[in-house]
Amino acid sequence: MYKNLRWKALVILAVTVLAVVSFWPPSKKVRRGLDLQGGLQLILQVHTDDAVRIETETTSEQLKVALKTANVPYTTVTVPNIKQFVVEGVPAANEQQFRQVAEDQSGVLFDRSSVGGVSTFTMKPNIERDHRLGAVTQSIQTIDRRVNELGVSEPNIAPYGSNGDQIIVELPGLVDVEKAKSLIGQTALLELKIVEGQAADEKSLLAASGGTVPADMEVVKGSSGNRGDTTLTYYLVRKVAAVTGNDLSNAKPGIDQYNAPNVRFTLKSQGVAKFSAVTTANVGKQLAIILDGRVVSAPNIQSPILSADAEITGTFTQQEVSDLSLVLRTGALPAHLTYQEQWEIGPTLGADSVKAGLMASAIGLGLVTLFMLAYYRLAGINAFVSVALNLIILMGFMSYIGAVMTLPGIAGFILTIGMGVDSNVLIFERIREELATNKGVRQSLAAGFDRVFITIVDTHVSSMISAAFLYQFGSGPIRGFATTLFFGLIANVFTAVFVSRTLFEFILSRKPAGAPVKLSI
Repeated sequence: MYKNLRWKALVILAVTVLAVVSFWPPSKKVRRGLDLQGGLQLILQVHTDDAVRIETETTSEQLKVALKTANVPYTTVTVPNIKQFVVEGVPAANEQQFRQVAEDQSGVLFDRSSVGGVSTFTMKPNIERDHRLGAVTQSIQTIDRRVNELGVSEPNIAPYGSNGDQIIVELPGLVDVEKAKSLIGQTALLELKIVEGQAADEKSLLAASGGTVPADMEVVKGSSGNRGDTTLTYYLVRKVAAVTGNDLSNAKPGIDQYNAPNVRFTLKSQGVAKFSAVTTANVGKQLAIILDGRVVSAPNIQSPILSADAEITGTFTQQEVSDLSLVLRTGALPAHLTYQEQWEIGPTLGADSVKAGLMASAIGLGLVTLFMLAYYRLAGINAFVSVALNLIILMGFMSYIGAVMTLPGIAGFILTIGMGVDSNVLIFERIREELATNKGVRQSLAAGFDRVFITIVDTHVSSMISAAFLYQFGSGPIRGFATTLFFGLIANVFTAVFVSRTLFEFILSRKPAGAPVKLSI
């Protein structure tokens, strides 16, 4: 009857060995979360107004260029607030043409209203909502790429707060807090713009235009553009950027011709086309390289640049070049971030949490073992082995997939002990019922396991579905608990049904043939 015991024992042994190898030694192979390892937790505020404002300003500038191309005269285009721009001075004779150009450029994004020859363009509510949500989503993706570059294991980066415009960032085991904050929050907005004027002060710069900034220009401060010269200089540049950081495909540290650190970047195909066109049309002029609203260098365009490779030179240190390359490579943030809250969790607190969790698990396992021994006598040993092996397999699962152990995860361990005991109780009570009908021990054992199998699978599958939903819609601690619970349930089905039954069969197989058989349960 028990001729398959050998292969069953080999399967149990193999699973146990694989599990132990996966997580041993625990100090090196079990990845701990922020609450157990220590690290940094940040709450960031995403200024979603920036994303709305940029869309409004960009659309207004594109409309100005389109009107100029279509020879439609106008007086002014102003931006009174973050979601509106106003066009004035379009002659009545050009009104139909103006409407067509405006519809082509902004009809999808903005609603237009016209009163007394003044057209007001207001961003549609659904477009504004999408831009705000998109700013948060893109910020999370950008921060995630930057954090991965830092080498932080299993960071948690997710939306936070009831308004949906905050982000929680958890970085377990982080050492250099200030560097992480600097890289996470750096906007890294790269723009390449044609220079129309340069002067030591703003008054001199705007003298030719009557002291006012031309409508399609803006003033940007920065270095003089000469190597080693950090004198503050004012530049009059075109408002619309020729190339932006969105056109970059890669960025990395390099060395310039003077053996000084610089940033080398590669443009995407559309970036190459735009870069080639603007350098071809502006040979002899300066091209300002603007990072986060400040000119870092302004080289002369000596000839058309047709390649995908370019570089940013300036008075950088090697560390600044490395950091700048990282933020450019991972993409610019779509909106400004500010730090709302910050917690630095020390490793001592984490160590105390680990000790407390292990103590709670050991006490829980000990108490349920004593109960099982008292109530089910020697069969309680079977339950103890089953539950202990369940925890070993669970640890192996967690380590093999690289899941992070958190304090709620330890709570999941303790719940797994309860689930294991519950499954054994169901099996033992069913066997007792079968024995009460005066069936033989072997028949009662087989019937008990067979009839309770569907019940165990049903309850465990239902709990696994709940754990999957917790993981999908939860974050941080909830996901840690859901992960432990999910794999604990898988391990429990194996140990409660397969391992426990094998142990009973092994004990019965040691009885001589024909001898009376008793089951202590």
